[in-house]
Amino acid sequence: MKRVNDLLSELGISKVRLAKYLGVSRQMLYNYLAMDSLSLWPKEKAVRLLALLNIDDEEGISGINVTGDYIIEVENRLNEGVKDSSNREVLADLKNFNKKEQELLADIINLLKEKLSEDKTKNTYNTYVYLYHYLQSMETTDELKYILAYMSKSMGFTAPLEFAFDKDKQFIFESILFSAMTLYHNGGASKNKIAETHKRFVQDIEMKKEEKLSRTQELNTAKVQALRELGYSEINETNAKEVLEKIAEIQSRKV
Repeated sequence: MKRVNDLLSELGISKVRLAKYLGVSRQMLYNYLAMDSLSLWPKEKAVRLLALLNIDDEEGISGINVTGDYIIEVENRLNEGVKDSSNREVLADLKNFNKKEQELLADIINLLKEKLSEDKTKNTYNTYVYLYHYLQSMETTDELKYILAYMSKSMGFTAPLEFAFDKDKQFIFESILFSAMTLYHNGGASKNKIAETHKRFVQDIEMKKEEKLSRTQELNTAKVQALRELGYSEINETNAKEVLEKIAEIQSRKV
């Protein structure tokens, strides 16, 4: 079974996904993998593993040549095998979405669950915290969408000349980002050379925070003034529209 374990590592198949594919718990899968031979597995589970690897019996494992095409083939079979059971777990809450939206949300949710269950380090947690912040900010600037498109193309998921958003802007952004990534990977941007640039980056963030704080304070001041002019002590469902209109009026006085 050592070759099976080694092969799973070479293919990048996680224990969580394989357990879902086989329809067993992760602990049960560990028990299977600790056995001396595939012949000791329940027949149904052994047949499913052989089907996943596209071989006839356990001896065929030694003859497997792990190539890029083979990895993709196994990945496709694995995805199909786990999709039905995984989707049933999450789709119960997704009835208001169409089929494609349901499948996309299910894939994202299952991937996040898998990664977080496999790796409990701070790196994984922080990565998904940043991803959450990214998703929260998606509508603030088109460039965030262009970054996702660039990464999808770079990883081979999307054709390089496919433009889902503004073609000209996306083309320019991808070209600039490619130049930056090339510079980074080729070692042409040492820490000393770009220290001043990073300093401006930090200053820009701090300036935006100050502007946001100033804006918040301005709105709070306008809210207090609006309540006072209208004779209210707080905003509630009954007076919200009137108070908001008064806030807008107060702010327009400064223009």
